[in-house]
Amino acid sequence: MPPVGLDQAGRRTCRGVGLERPHGVQVAVARLTVQAPWRRPFRLTVAGFALLVTAVGMLEAQLPEADTVFIEGLEAPIEILKDRWGVSHIYAQSEHDLFFAQGYNAARDRLFQLEMWRRRATGTVAEVLGRDELRRDRGARLFLFRGDLEAELAHYHPRGQAIVQAFVDGVNARVREALDDPSLLSVEFEILGIEPGMWTPAVVISRHQGLLGNIGDELRLGRAVARSGPDVVERVSWFHPGDPELTLHDGLGGDLLFDDILALYDAFRDGLRFSPDDVAPRFRRADVGSAEGAVPLSGESGPPDPSANIPGVNAEDLGSNNWVVSGRLTESGYPIMANDPHRAQAAPSLRYIVHLNAPGWNVIGGGEPTIPGVSIGHNDYGAWGLTVFRTDGEDLYVYDTDPQDPTRYRYGDGWERMTVIHEVIAVEGEDDVEVELRYTRHGPVVYQDAADHKAYAVRAAWMEVGGAPYLASLRMDQARTWQEFRDACTYSNIPGENMIWAGRDGTIGWQSVGIAPIRRTWSGLVPVPGDGRYEWDGYLPIAEKPHTVDPPEEFFASANNNLTAPDYPHMDAIGFSWSDPYRWARVSEVLGSGRRLSMADMMRLQTDVLSIPARILVPLLERTAIHNPAVERSRLLLLDWDYRLEATSVEAGIYAAWERHLRRAVHEAMVPPEVREWIPSVPMKRVVDWMLVPPGELGQDPLAARDALLVEALTRAVAELTERFGGQPSGWVYGQPEYKHATVRHPLSRTVDDATRRRLDVGPAPRGGNSYTVNNTGGGDNQTSGASFRIIVDTSDWDLAVATNSPGQGGDPDGPHYDDLFDLWASDQFFPLPYSRRAVEAATGSRLLLAPER
Repeated sequence: MPPVGLDQAGRRTCRGVGLERPHGVQVAVARLTVQAPWRRPFRLTVAGFALLVTAVGMLEAQLPEADTVFIEGLEAPIEILKDRWGVSHIYAQSEHDLFFAQGYNAARDRLFQLEMWRRRATGTVAEVLGRDELRRDRGARLFLFRGDLEAELAHYHPRGQAIVQAFVDGVNARVREALDDPSLLSVEFEILGIEPGMWTPAVVISRHQGLLGNIGDELRLGRAVARSGPDVVERVSWFHPGDPELTLHDGLGGDLLFDDILALYDAFRDGLRFSPDDVAPRFRRADVGSAEGAVPLSGESGPPDPSANIPGVNAEDLGSNNWVVSGRLTESGYPIMANDPHRAQAAPSLRYIVHLNAPGWNVIGGGEPTIPGVSIGHNDYGAWGLTVFRTDGEDLYVYDTDPQDPTRYRYGDGWERMTVIHEVIAVEGEDDVEVELRYTRHGPVVYQDAADHKAYAVRAAWMEVGGAPYLASLRMDQARTWQEFRDACTYSNIPGENMIWAGRDGTIGWQSVGIAPIRRTWSGLVPVPGDGRYEWDGYLPIAEKPHTVDPPEEFFASANNNLTAPDYPHMDAIGFSWSDPYRWARVSEVLGSGRRLSMADMMRLQTDVLSIPARILVPLLERTAIHNPAVERSRLLLLDWDYRLEATSVEAGIYAAWERHLRRAVHEAMVPPEVREWIPSVPMKRVVDWMLVPPGELGQDPLAARDALLVEALTRAVAELTERFGGQPSGWVYGQPEYKHATVRHPLSRTVDDATRRRLDVGPAPRGGNSYTVNNTGGGDNQTSGASFRIIVDTSDWDLAVATNSPGQGGDPDGPHYDDLFDLWASDQFFPLPYSRRAVEAATGSRLLLAPER
């Protein structure tokens, strides 16, 4: 089964001259060409591709000789077949052994990643990285789940406690092996001079890396309202559906919201940034001698990214797409599910694909290596995926505190005392530090203002039982019908998601999930007093969140956009902040074409780079008059363009620069100076609407002002491109190392010498697209987020599933699967995801047996 993707002419291909087999057996495979169906006639049906896959799978596979590891705690032998793309297919004889093996195998592939997760989850980063991480550790402990752990684990699955414990035991088995034999540790441990530590179930349920809520936006909006009033903020934002209230309570005006209120929360949530002082001298970057060095420890090497000073270019970078299509619209006659979650591009990758097979379990797909189960994938009965459904599960409460005792706060007609917990944090190279953690009835106190006698606490729905991200997928992994899947969804508190299902029985459905507080008297968009006037009225039952089954359109798609009907009865429990609608509109445009859709269509759509904003904005240049020859030449090129942000396109390079400068110009024209810091961007939907119907804020003649703004933005874009790449448009190709590209940076990259950095980083590779194309590559020059993981499943034959996972399945920079999938991903290709035992064996590259200790 060779990689599947696009050739240079835009055709679907099965790439490769053959399939390598163990012991020299090789199966010839002809190069197959599939024309993208909305361009030219389709040449290879899905049935034809299925015949190819079946034929390959029927050949007798000679499995590689197995390595055997004896491990204490197993009930029976376990077989792990790792295919040539690094995906582990785990075959166990019991549920306990299955999840033990999942934990062991994840640690075998990703131990450094797991160790960083463990330290962040337990608030023990300062123990190895020093005082600079003390704030992070304090924040982590402040937001530690301190409820009933037994009830917490039982929430995710009826046998959740046993499953998580088995997973943890498997992780620890690998940790013990690595401690006994340090040669098993990847180079990061040597760079930092650390060892891995033991896991507990409390590590698995940490909330630190989840998509949790909107508390940062809430404070930012509160500051903007405090400076300009609610009308200005509402005008330059795009809150919907409904008309949410933005007015601040009288007691929250002035400067009360402008201290560094969320520092502890942000530290708890922030990714690790290493200092040169953390690195062993022999690996340390020569031109940075200490943490006070001039080189920043985030971003990338090289010259500054010109996109970095364009307000809001990264606001839409994080998102996701998913869709399900009824068999009535597919070539196979069975439903198809496609999902590409957009998260940070990382090395090692965020996602980890695994196949879990044991009595009662047969599920394959992607999740995170730190969590048991599969979050996105399929079993024998159906396929499912997820995208973010914006759910506001956080509020910032502000209290009056007793001037004589800051641990007392006003609630109702009296005073209440905070709960105080004392903890000791170990700090590398220093004495331990004792910290005091304070809590109100609503949640952790993140800041206290002694001068104004105020306290600020975060109320977070994810602090309730069941708030660990994605763990409720364990229930979904065993669903056999739409109703069983929907029932499993009711346990999925975090994140807020659009869960989709495509059943082999023909059913397709959507259920939005996520714990949703009911606010009867306010919107949740700005901070509120914590004195009792703004209390949540419980939580909306997840089954009552928006959903559908077998929609009349015969498909359902989501892309983080608003999908809530205007007459939805529980609007007070749904958020008001959504992504721009352009990715969803493009997906719906293709799926709603009325044609029969194939796997080739799905692959092309997931990697589609047509820009709907470009299709709307570029024609506005038709009536403009430009006297500068270089700018006029660029205008004519855009007017003759197909609106596709292809990596090989000069026009795409011109448009991307023009869009950025246009967004900056609109921001300066429409957002008052006093609130630009708090409203760093305006939604692209607003930009497009204002350009189509110019508002009065642009001047006495809004239409002329709009045209002048369009031309000025294009003039600035041409000047930027000329300065960066020279005066010839042939040098303005979009996908090039100095322009739109993907370089995946390891967290240690900025602190190590050049030779080590080359071992750790992946790329560069040319890219196309931007934040508003289905293939969401972000608004910056370097693609730092987007769909590293993709999956497409045709329920007619599970062996037809395809996937991507950039840069690779492995976590060891010196290992074979660290970056072996990057080139496939960068060229918009997919690899097969075999599921049947026969297909798995045909693709097996290595074999591991785990046996009970003798």
